[in-house]
Amino acid sequence: MSELRAAPVRPILKWAGGKRQLLPELRPFYPRVFSRYVEPFLGSGAVFLDLYNAGLLDRRRVALSDINADVIGCYLMVRDRPAAVVAALRALEMRHRRRGDAHFYEVRDRAFNPARRTVHAAAAPAEAYTPALAAMLIYLNRTGFNGLFRVNAKGDFNVPAGRYVNPLICDEGNLHAWSGALRRPGVTLRVAPFDAAVSTAGRDDFVYLDPPYAPLSGTARFTSYTAGGFGPVDQETLQRAVIAMASRGAAVLLSNSAAPQIKALYARHRAARSAGLRATTVSARRAINSHAARRGVVREYLITNVARRSV
Repeated sequence: MSELRAAPVRPILKWAGGKRQLLPELRPFYPRVFSRYVEPFLGSGAVFLDLYNAGLLDRRRVALSDINADVIGCYLMVRDRPAAVVAALRALEMRHRRRGDAHFYEVRDRAFNPARRTVHAAAAPAEAYTPALAAMLIYLNRTGFNGLFRVNAKGDFNVPAGRYVNPLICDEGNLHAWSGALRRPGVTLRVAPFDAAVSTAGRDDFVYLDPPYAPLSGTARFTSYTAGGFGPVDQETLQRAVIAMASRGAAVLLSNSAAPQIKALYARHRAARSAGLRATTVSARRAINSHAARRGVVREYLITNVARRSV
């Protein structure tokens, strides 16, 4: 019988659109029975960890992926070389305590971005990651503005320093716990576009999808966490993949904005409804906006073919 973990594992990366605050809305749609869990937009891994902490992934296969090679490369190092990542992160934390923003920009511009260029020139960038590069990514994520991962047109990480008095940079115990979760038998971790990651998903699979959200307005979009972006055509490709998975018998749960495009693709789309997909509106808190006063509660969609249950 599945049991809750004594000490829940928390995300080590902050993420634009991270799902920790939405978990109470998502949990009623976790299916009771499934054999494999698939998450193709891993990001901070909040839903994966929620299932793991609840014991719902015990003795089940888990396929985790993301198109962002930096995210996967970081997690591979956390999985395979946690002690080395911790040591490098401790050193970064000590220098940050002494030098603050000056250290942030020095690491970003003189160390992290040059090292990223070298790694991304490799045939498999995620596999070319090092513990030092993983530690720099975690450091910049924990101390940068709103925990964003954003790259410019040249592919360079360009997030500015955040305004934190005492940021938690190296949480050694939690990082080792993350490593343990990723080392469990049956867990795979890879770089893959979402359509490839879910191409075989079907009966007995539970698939959670958290894509970059469709913007609610023309000014709502920020530069993507991959240089290629995720636009309207990608949302349409995703919709077709979701319909196909649901038609093959997979339990599907998708979160997205309540933008007009998403309403048209799911709530009002005949093929989506024929596949058993329904859109439920929930409240979520907007965390990313350049104006603090504009952050607040917004409406989002949960799109799923799983019947809501009490938890």
